[in-house]
Amino acid sequence: MLSVILFTVTSFIIGLSGAMAPGPLLTVTVSDSIQGGFRAGPLLVTGHILGEAILVVLIFMGMGYLLSSESASSFIGIAGGSVLVWTGLRGLRSGDQSSGDIPAGGSVLRGAVISFSNPYFFIWWGAVGAALMYSGLELAGAAGLAGFLVGHWSSDLSWYSLVSFLSSRGAFDTSGKVYRAIMVACNGFLIVVGAYFFVNALI
Repeated sequence: MLSVILFTVTSFIIGLSGAMAPGPLLTVTVSDSIQGGFRAGPLLVTGHILGEAILVVLIFMGMGYLLSSESASSFIGIAGGSVLVWTGLRGLRSGDQSSGDIPAGGSVLRGAVISFSNPYFFIWWGAVGAALMYSGLELAGAAGLAGFLVGHWSSDLSWYSLVSFLSSRGAFDTSGKVYRAIMVACNGFLIVVGAYFFVNALI
């Protein structure tokens, strides 16, 4: 039992180190939380976790090696990069609109789409995620696997909920220059990252 607890804590720390890295999901969490409030973070992470659950099933079906293959990475880079650029441009065009509630279902779907648009999401799960899954199974069977998933998903939920809370606390004047500057920076970052994924997939 102690070994499962320690493995869960280890999975939490490893997951947190990945969750805290700057990326598209973090950027969208900040911008959506400023517009829609604290709940944006947990909803986006719900979509992210649902996407990861799909990958867990695929890995168990023996398709883990495909997730980190060069051909899959190129396809995801082109398709995902295009989605991120489109998301950023769309955000810039609507940047002057006042904030408001973002539909819960829309945030969940957005979290899944943003995650699937990132090629490194698949690479991490095809390599690191799969290794941790099987380590958990070897350690304690289903309990070990559950420990990994609980630890990993708890790290995602904890970090993005914190980011969402802190971001939403500053969303008082959505018509001010600071708000517009943040939205331009966030959406501009999505465009740059999307373009990088796209170009890198073609090289």
